[in-house]
Amino acid sequence: MNHSNLVHKRENLYFSLLVAASVLVLILGIVLFGLFLWIIGTIVALSMFTHWIQIGYIRTNGVKVTPRQFTDLHELVQRVGAEMGIRLLPDVYILQAGGVLNAFATRFFQKNMVILYSDVVELTRTGQTKEVEFVIAHELAHIRRNHVQKQWVVLLGSIIPFLGSAYSRACEYTCDRMAAHYLQDFGAVKQALTVLAIGGPLAKEVNEFDYLYEASRENGFIAKYSELLSTHPTLPKRIAAIATHAGEENVPVFN
Repeated sequence: MNHSNLVHKRENLYFSLLVAASVLVLILGIVLFGLFLWIIGTIVALSMFTHWIQIGYIRTNGVKVTPRQFTDLHELVQRVGAEMGIRLLPDVYILQAGGVLNAFATRFFQKNMVILYSDVVELTRTGQTKEVEFVIAHELAHIRRNHVQKQWVVLLGSIIPFLGSAYSRACEYTCDRMAAHYLQDFGAVKQALTVLAIGGPLAKEVNEFDYLYEASRENGFIAKYSELLSTHPTLPKRIAAIATHAGEENVPVFN
């Protein structure tokens, strides 16, 4: 699948800036060596250790999706992955997260993984399969774009305030577009993002325009600063971006 036209306009820019910043930090570390280099090594080591602990928890507590375990979900992942052109599909685990509706992609050494929170999977039991398909396609898009591996490349550059989170948000927009392109159902995509905001049963009652309009008016300092620190765009912004990408009119404008 040719997805170059689906990549968010700032993803590659932020990635390039982060790579340049990472190289600069590395050069400074080599020049200064000593204490500064030790600090960098400690940051990387702690990040890797924390990541491995998280992976260990998932592998020992989560339920792995296989041809014998959650067969319908396994077939869905296989189909979506094949149609998105992913040759080596990730291991998929289901994990209970106290009612949180979310999912994420990660990597352990040379093996990609996708973790689906159990409340997301339960949506398939209430007829919201398209929404779950979008969530899976979004996470597979992260793998297709090698976002997990790139996080380690730009780790050092992320010490620059706001740059790492800006890159991460651009990646999220890209994966939304790629998943929407695969799904070819913008209504289901917007509904899936609404589900992540409010849950499956209530999402059907949300007035989309009012939801986006009220969110677009939140321009205070706290709201803006919170978004600058976030690795994900706000859900209303993601919905508005999909609506705009689909060519819809009368979409509330976010600054």
